[in-house]
Amino acid sequence: MLYWLYHVSHINIFQYITVRSGIAFFVSFLFSLYLMPKFIKWAKSKNANQPIYSLAPQSHQSKGKTPTMGGLVIVFSALIAVLLCVNLTNSFALIGFGVIALFGLIGIKDDISKITGKDNSAGLSARAKFTLQLASALLVSYFLYTSTLLNSELYIPFYKHPVVDLSWFAVVFWALVMVSSSNSVNLTDGLDGLATVPSILSMLSLGVFVYISGHAILSGYLLLPKISGIGEVVIIAAALIGSLVGFLWYNCYPAEVFMGDSGSLSLGAFIGYMAIISKNELLLFLVGFVFVLETLSVILQVGSFKTRKKRVFLMAPIHHHFEIKGWAENKIIVRFWIMALISNIIALTALKLR
Repeated sequence: MLYWLYHVSHINIFQYITVRSGIAFFVSFLFSLYLMPKFIKWAKSKNANQPIYSLAPQSHQSKGKTPTMGGLVIVFSALIAVLLCVNLTNSFALIGFGVIALFGLIGIKDDISKITGKDNSAGLSARAKFTLQLASALLVSYFLYTSTLLNSELYIPFYKHPVVDLSWFAVVFWALVMVSSSNSVNLTDGLDGLATVPSILSMLSLGVFVYISGHAILSGYLLLPKISGIGEVVIIAAALIGSLVGFLWYNCYPAEVFMGDSGSLSLGAFIGYMAIISKNELLLFLVGFVFVLETLSVILQVGSFKTRKKRVFLMAPIHHHFEIKGWAENKIIVRFWIMALISNIIALTALKLR
């Protein structure tokens, strides 16, 4: 709507991505802050509570009556802001919201199955969830590749030239990036606010790269790949950050509502999408360091137990390991936030150190 006003009424301020991103942030933040307590009240009346894994640390069992699916409010608040602020003819923006919608629907299905089954294992099976995620990611990646919106060159952090042209393999690679990122955020969402702040920081960092790559002058100055049209995606990121900040008001320790798969799967996939279109697929290891750490802990735990019948950690993901060791939950959360902040600051140095 605001972009339409720029064309029709010639209100020049609305042509700027930075201005519309700022408006999107505050609109989604206010909607999230307003809607979340209403959603919590409704969810409690419907017993839409988070089933707690029976083997989770004892301190988690008291959270069984905490409402879940707060991701619905996150996405809805962002959608209102996006419809108001984004250029709806921009292909990258439309695909970006398509990513959120596709993975969000998978998450909703999984959350509803868990709630109605009243068992954390009652959701979608791991195979079914992965199949749906992979199919969605392949669809998005195939469209990106065949529409020639994005070239298939691969860049590595801190180096200004592409190292290889992935050609058709880019479709598979991009799909794996989105699925991996989606599941990583989902695994991290195990403590109050633990996934929320790293998600905000990841989208902030990637938003900087996306904005610069979409800017002809800045991309040339900083030697980043120039990709026309991707700047509009920053507005979607700003809207999601705004709604996440509003969500954090109620999700911080002790949480009044959980994000659920409806939020974590879509946020993770969108973070992966931002990394793909800005040519920062490999930098995602730094940008999403906390997510990578959580995922690696699960891989190591499962791999070690299957091959050696021994566990590496007391429990995986790794935040549970520290819980069992006696760390206070809020201490684990804040320390992981600090790690996320530091890793994102290091990632941003790739803007100049190339």
